[in-house]
Amino acid sequence: MIKSIEDRTELFERKEFRNSITEFHREFEKVDGAVTGDELEKLNPLKHIFADGLYIREIKVPANQFCITKIHKKKHPLFLLSGKISILSEHGKDTFTAPHYVITLPGTQRAVYSHTDCVLVSVHATTETEVDKVEEEVIAKDFNDPEITEHDMKLLMEEAE
Repeated sequence: MIKSIEDRTELFERKEFRNSITEFHREFEKVDGAVTGDELEKLNPLKHIFADGLYIREIKVPANQFCITKIHKKKHPLFLLSGKISILSEHGKDTFTAPHYVITLPGTQRAVYSHTDCVLVSVHATTETEVDKVEEEVIAKDFNDPEITEHDMKLLMEEAE
């Protein structure tokens, strides 16, 4: 049973944000001069580290860059090791200065602006040891991914404590 009307409202707002960021991302990629895809990865060097059931992904982001992240399927930590960023997600807008960390929930996609050069690290539990396979496991193609919809339903169906 759904916990309350507030939970239904929260789900509606989450879906509305997801629809908006999906459309915004689609339009952003059309903007002349927008850096996306392989170009974005060249500007943001990635470092991949594997350790006993963990995949650690370090990314360097230059100052004054705006990007939209991929859609996350799994709950995991994200650490801001250096710099200052502003993040817009379905959970609101925040500005963080290193050191700082957040917990990323399934279904999270963020619009991110780096005020300064930044270093971010995410850590993912996985038994995979190849980057492509890890990405298949932790990144969704869209918000209809079963792991995301299952997580959303679990949040709504939890009994009130």
